Amino acid sequence: MPKVSGPYAPGTPCWVDLMVPDQQAALDFYRDLFGWQGEVGPPETGGYALCSLNGQPVAGIMAAMNPDGSTPDPMPPTVWTTYLATADLDATEKKSASNGGQVMVPGMDVMTLGRMAVASDPTGAVFGLWQAKDFPGAGIVNEPGAIIWNELNTSDTDAASSYYSKTLGITAAAMEEADGYFALNVDGRTVGGMQALSGIDGLPPGTPSHWLTYFAVDDTDSTVDALIRAGGTVLKPPFDMMAGRMAVVQDPQGGVFAIIKATGPEAA
Repeated sequence: MPKVSGPYAPGTPCWVDLMVPDQQAALDFYRDLFGWQGEVGPPETGGYALCSLNGQPVAGIMAAMNPDGSTPDPMPPTVWTTYLATADLDATEKKSASNGGQVMVPGMDVMTLGRMAVASDPTGAVFGLWQAKDFPGAGIVNEPGAIIWNELNTSDTDAASSYYSKTLGITAAAMEEADGYFALNVDGRTVGGMQALSGIDGLPPGTPSHWLTYFAVDDTDSTVDALIRAGGTVLKPPFDMMAGRMAVVQDPQGGVFAIIKATGPEAA
């Protein structure tokens, strides 16, 4: 079982979470789809649900709410957020600003677990930052039901490459076996991928730059069938590609993610 025993290297995707209008419905959906265990958290954490798989933290699910605890109007879109590890959140926020990014949620302490912020890169892709204290992030990866890949789909690969390199030390390298696709590397290890929005077939016009979370599955086709029965939507039906058989899907509340039965290199 691919457990994570130590802290994530700065720049590495270390956590994902989902913000939804109906938290309990999302907990039920992902429990049935991936086998996650989770429940609405205590008031002091805003009800944040820490979901686990095989006893290890795997993802978070939270209800959409304003800082004062009220319900947003209008309701923000349902999205999965990828968090990138940092050893110094304050310094990374400053680097982000100086390299053309924007801080959307300034750095804050999350009890003794760590410090977080939400930012966007110069191409508009939103992501989280996590400086770990007691909580390093996902405790299991590359296992069915867990994160296996994080991918930046961007309107400008050159601008994005420059930003993430200067801000978080993430370097991009073209993958010879996949035309137009880039490996995102930290200290010589591939931790994710990047591609241009213009190179993705079937995207609706005007799709903004975004990070896409991939979850590993035992069987892509049967997982898609289960998702449909549970009220989800298929955006890109199962297809075979270099790293395995994948699909892009949407949960009943609009959260978009990918699933893959991997046969190639893995990174989380």
